[in-house]
Amino acid sequence: MGKLILARHHESEWNKLGKWTGVTNVGLTEYGLDMSKKMGELIQDIPISQAFASTQTRALQTLLCIQDGSKCLDVPTIRNAALNERDYGDYTGKNKWDMEKLLGEEKFKDIRRGWDCPIPHGESLKMVYDRAVPFFLKEIVPRLKKGENVLIVAHGNSLRCIIKYIENVSDAGIADVEMPFGAILIYDLDSDGRLLHKEARQLKSEVPA
Repeated sequence: MGKLILARHHESEWNKLGKWTGVTNVGLTEYGLDMSKKMGELIQDIPISQAFASTQTRALQTLLCIQDGSKCLDVPTIRNAALNERDYGDYTGKNKWDMEKLLGEEKFKDIRRGWDCPIPHGESLKMVYDRAVPFFLKEIVPRLKKGENVLIVAHGNSLRCIIKYIENVSDAGIADVEMPFGAILIYDLDSDGRLLHKEARQLKSEVPA
């Protein structure tokens, strides 16, 4: 089995403003671009065979910077909407901290981190899982079985869903799982895509998200 490498996009323009971004296509800040390249430097020791990214600009920008920093510039890339961020529906573009005051701390946490909390005209985390994990099992695990080292650059929620599957996290437990900015997670998996070993490499990142 090859290694699976997970990376979240770094700071976007809307992360900086504290807005729920979801499916809105915004780019990285200069800080995000710089830190993404440094993320690549964390994995210079791992030759990447194949990269996957969402269809959203901030993920692609992060991937390109990671490739630059890791010196893996000619890696083939597949982009797919199954890896896109959660659709925040009517909450898209709203300031998260204003919404926390409006909704209350408990409801706010449930919306942000809970498993099956509905959002008006948007997606629950469970709905993201139902598109991200089948894609992972169909398109990525077979490549790992061939011995390929695979990099996925996506979003906080789509990556949390993949982590939920890999690490067999319960529906309740997923609320405590975070994919930090600046983190690189490196997995050794079994043939079913389940956890054998996990390594985390982390930059110190200051993102108001």
